Amino acid sequence: MLHSSPVWAITTTRLEKAFRDCLKPVIARVDGYAIGGGHHMAYLCDFTIASDRSVFGQNGPRVASPAEGWLVSHLWTVVGMKRAKEIWMLCRRYDAQQALSWGLVNAVVSPEELDAEVRRWCEELLMLSPTVLKLVKKSFDDSLAPVREAQDRFKIISQVNPGFWASGEQNEGASAFLEKRAPDFSAWR
Repeated sequence: MLHSSPVWAITTTRLEKAFRDCLKPVIARVDGYAIGGGHHMAYLCDFTIASDRSVFGQNGPRVASPAEGWLVSHLWTVVGMKRAKEIWMLCRRYDAQQALSWGLVNAVVSPEELDAEVRRWCEELLMLSPTVLKLVKKSFDDSLAPVREAQDRFKIISQVNPGFWASGEQNEGASAFLEKRAPDFSAWR
């Protein structure tokens, strides 16, 4: 079982909050798969630089692993509402060039050039006013504060399906994932 309760998310919630609360720019360096939680981290960072072999996407509905609230809705501020719904609801995979064209990543380079590209971005940021960078970052984050406050994590699932964690639906998704088979959610439709 991947997760049988919301406890697993406490650590990731703290990490996501740390990304937002850190007033220094945060860069995601992606070289490979950024699916599910890795994808959350990539789109929550201020900048995302990926190798051309990177793949992005969500898995939640495919494996009955719920994410909710601002973590989900933040994606629409990055790629737009229709694309965010496509990413979250269809669980497709997107290569680095597609992610670049949608605004999920800022740059795509070869795997061999990835570290140098991240270093270039860091050096460029280090030449700028640290106070003004902090002010700009906080201004962006503050613009989303009402959304985050209205969508407290794990509050929505209790409204949508109060018995979700005990229903077995999540267990079916996790088991299917681990067994490398398609899940059968017909019992919960």
